[in-house]
Amino acid sequence: MPRSAAPPDCNPRCAKLCRVTELTRALLLAAADLVAARGSRGLRMADVASRAGVSRQSVYNEFGNKDRLVQAVALFKAGEFLDGMRERFRAAPDPVEGLRLGLGFAFALAVEDPLARSVFTGANAEDLLPLLTTRGQPVLALATSVFAQHIGAHWPALPAARVRLTAETVVRLALSHLLTPSRHFPPGSRRVEAVVAVAEALLREP
Repeated sequence: MPRSAAPPDCNPRCAKLCRVTELTRALLLAAADLVAARGSRGLRMADVASRAGVSRQSVYNEFGNKDRLVQAVALFKAGEFLDGMRERFRAAPDPVEGLRLGLGFAFALAVEDPLARSVFTGANAEDLLPLLTTRGQPVLALATSVFAQHIGAHWPALPAARVRLTAETVVRLALSHLLTPSRHFPPGSRRVEAVVAVAEALLREP
């Protein structure tokens, strides 16, 4: 089942993942399950192949090496989060409520999704955190582009640079809440409201 179209500023690797084949999707799902259980260091291409019911060479043909597979998994899972957020952006009665519903969806899915739990709070968190920090630029760019599309469509008077700054700030703040939970912002709506409040402040016209 093809994924939704790539954002306009999506890089070539990201764009390819936005239109995955059935084989690629099966390999990514298999790898995501294994990474969630074992971390990226414990991932073996042969195990991905076995879980997906294909040859090991098929995995190498699709991704080249393990590092590229792990990065592809990160983008693929980010896409699942962002697809759900886009749906809530579109369905909301107003654009700020869209941000609220979209962020609420992402925070809830981060608790429910096995790979997300492993990244944020699991035993393999230290192994996986670089996918959102030191090696997280592809995920950050993809998420920022989704927020920038929503903001640009509903706040057309804002300069493009301001749209981009607001989108990236919202993404980085949301990730910060997920990566370093605070006693002042327990899981749930308060964290979402904190991010929305910053977004609203940045979106006010000068």
